[in-house]
Amino acid sequence: MEASSASKWFFLCMVLFLSLQLAQCSVTYDRKALVINGQRKILFSGSIHYPRSTPEMWESLIQKAKDGGLDAIDTYVFWNVHEPSPGKYTFEGRFDLVRFIKMIQKAGLYVHLRIGPYVCAEWNFGGFPVWLKYVPGINFRTDNEPFKLAMQKFTQKIVTMMKDENLFASQGGPIILSQIENEYEPVSKAFGTAGHAYMTWAAKMAVGMGTGVPWVMCKEDDAPDPMINTCNGFYCDYFSPNKPYKPTLWTEAWTGWFTEFGGPIHHRPVEDLAFAVARFIQKGGSFVNYYMYHGGTNFGRTAGGPFITTSYDYDAPIDEYGLIREPKYGRLKELHMAIKSCERALLNADPTITSLGNYEKAHVFSSKSGDCAAFLSNYNSKSVARVTFNNKHYNLPPWSISILPDCENVVFNTAKVGVQTSQVQMLPTNVDFSPWHTFNEDISLADDDSTISVIGLLEQLNVTRDASDYLWYTTSVDISSSEPFLHQGQRPTLTVHSAGHVMHVFTNGKFSGSAFGTRESLRFTFTGNVDLKPGTNKISLLSIAVGLPNNGPHFETRNTGILGPVVIHGIDQGNRDLSWHKWSYKVGLKGEAMNLCSPNSISSVDWMQGSLVAEKQQPLTWYKTHFGAPKGEEALALDMSSMGKGQVWINGESMGRYWNLYANGNCSGCSYSVTFRPTKCQFGCGQPTQKWYHVPRSWLKPTKNLLVVFEEIGGDPSKIALVKRSVTSICAKVSGDHSNINNWHIERDGKSEGLDMPKVSLHCAGGQFISAIKFASFGTPFGTCGSFQHGTCHAPSSLAVFEKECVGKQKCMVTVSNSNFGADPCPNISKKLLVEAVCAPTDATPN
Repeated sequence: MEASSASKWFFLCMVLFLSLQLAQCSVTYDRKALVINGQRKILFSGSIHYPRSTPEMWESLIQKAKDGGLDAIDTYVFWNVHEPSPGKYTFEGRFDLVRFIKMIQKAGLYVHLRIGPYVCAEWNFGGFPVWLKYVPGINFRTDNEPFKLAMQKFTQKIVTMMKDENLFASQGGPIILSQIENEYEPVSKAFGTAGHAYMTWAAKMAVGMGTGVPWVMCKEDDAPDPMINTCNGFYCDYFSPNKPYKPTLWTEAWTGWFTEFGGPIHHRPVEDLAFAVARFIQKGGSFVNYYMYHGGTNFGRTAGGPFITTSYDYDAPIDEYGLIREPKYGRLKELHMAIKSCERALLNADPTITSLGNYEKAHVFSSKSGDCAAFLSNYNSKSVARVTFNNKHYNLPPWSISILPDCENVVFNTAKVGVQTSQVQMLPTNVDFSPWHTFNEDISLADDDSTISVIGLLEQLNVTRDASDYLWYTTSVDISSSEPFLHQGQRPTLTVHSAGHVMHVFTNGKFSGSAFGTRESLRFTFTGNVDLKPGTNKISLLSIAVGLPNNGPHFETRNTGILGPVVIHGIDQGNRDLSWHKWSYKVGLKGEAMNLCSPNSISSVDWMQGSLVAEKQQPLTWYKTHFGAPKGEEALALDMSSMGKGQVWINGESMGRYWNLYANGNCSGCSYSVTFRPTKCQFGCGQPTQKWYHVPRSWLKPTKNLLVVFEEIGGDPSKIALVKRSVTSICAKVSGDHSNINNWHIERDGKSEGLDMPKVSLHCAGGQFISAIKFASFGTPFGTCGSFQHGTCHAPSSLAVFEKECVGKQKCMVTVSNSNFGADPCPNISKKLLVEAVCAPTDATPN
């Protein structure tokens, strides 16, 4: 009994001890870094937004972030999804913030919780609920009492929820940082002194909530103590905090850029991103958050902008579907390892900066304890630099930084990409859809059950309150039988001026045409002929929102919808202005009111089954079909390239807006060695901006999945296909030229050695092994992954070397050197290595 009692007491003491240890976790800061439990930390973080994926994806995303060398996950908190109406909250499904944070905690990572509650994020209305706009006397993001009251209430709601779940680090939880407001300084000038007063109030309000962890304000140079001001951007090496005792934090290192319908796809080379991060660290930075690390999907009507695509892929290290994007993911992982190997020197010494040439510098961190780390930089965007450092010679590729954790050996250069790339394709699943059924909106009834009828044109959001993308404007026009155009074979012209975003015009129930704006110019004009008859004619204008504005000062005051003038030209011997006619307004579509997208109400609707040939070009048509889920675990998408514009649902879940708008941009080329901006490295010109729409596996049942499509302008649903996203091969490239580098050697004491020779690695995903080497060449090969070709110089043993080292393994690594391939295949010529391998399931037989 005594032994048992002693064991119980020991167990209880251990529980109490561990509890106290958790409770005593502290997060502070000094000029060098965040200090966690008394230790300075260099931290790498990545943005993963919980509503842009599904709970079933979260664990995998978080684990991949951890495996990629991250220490923390960063997320905004999205006010409009959590409080869709005043005082009524939801935290379920994709919006289960607590569950998401606890999964991060389980993985052993920290959290940066960016409460905002303004988030921007290319999210609808910047994350604000639309009802907030209609609070009496409100003015967003300034010294306005109604706004501050609502903002504080929601912020307190989130902070209290986190405290109740013991999720702040001061309680033993994973949250080490919180953010209030978001990128406020660029818009504060519009508010003057009221803006500064609001910012000061927000900082004091947040700190006063007693979370026990530091708060940050990004892009806020005058953030008051103890608030930490931080940097967002493509580059942040220029940034310094506003007080010398604050750490240098980069809360958004932009990995790519968002996509808009009608725009190109943006790609940021990993060489430049790694260069930017190394520049920041050598300047004294100690916290880097990648925005985005996984971009995800704007499900439903969450995309803002307007005109932001449903895909929010962002060229992130983990793609929209949750697959690792190489070489970005692997190269950043290597960067993190290299910087972590310098951590003690970086955090315990200030850099000594030495010029090594016109564009070259050495940042050396040498601590009293004997630690030494060096960053050798070449800022020239075109030429290789051969520099001397500590009596040794180093080749620095253009626009690059070499990291030397011992001030001697190079373990990483930002421009030398030796990790693999992945060739990802959308492949058919061979899933058959059941016969399609259709349901047509009755345009003639657009004003029969209208919400209101008034004289004049109304702003759209004031009528819809964002309950729907769609608002009908309908009026009548009386035409005398004596009108000359009726007898002359002519048709009048209708012009409609709109503040966006899209408009479809119908005359007497027949489609007359469409017009739309752009992200740069929301206002547009429809001009087209209309068929008018003697007597009363009905003009019906369907105004469509494609996401509400999400940034800039006073964005809540911006107008949308048809604001006029609306004019008919060529009648009454002149023009007739309809702007001040009596207009009827109807919010949404009949199909929306009937809830056609829901499996629960679908059976009560009078759907028509018949040939789609006659229906495919019909505007405002609903389509439905059923299909079975394909076997396997590959990520899935719908190919919607045969359709025009609309929305799509699976089993009642909204996949988002689709729009087959072709990309216009400058896709002339891409070089890593140049200052990156969204105007650089554009792809997909002349192709649909977005062709594939993510279908989460968790939304599917084994059989009879309901697919509903609402098509606005006409398309062919018979060509919609379910595809799977698959890695068909993995490739790796190591260049020895890097703009005229003739070899990978460095010289030490006059002797040439291969101490910084690169290695090429190949790595199949879990559950797969390398089954074959499709191509390997050390010499002057060329081409892209999937279509490599031999050049005039080729080492004959290339293929055999990789087959010996790699086939049958999940991963392998090969040193790239002349000796490893038998001999130098072409002396005095810059060489490269290209290799392509095939991955196969582990239950297959190796070749």
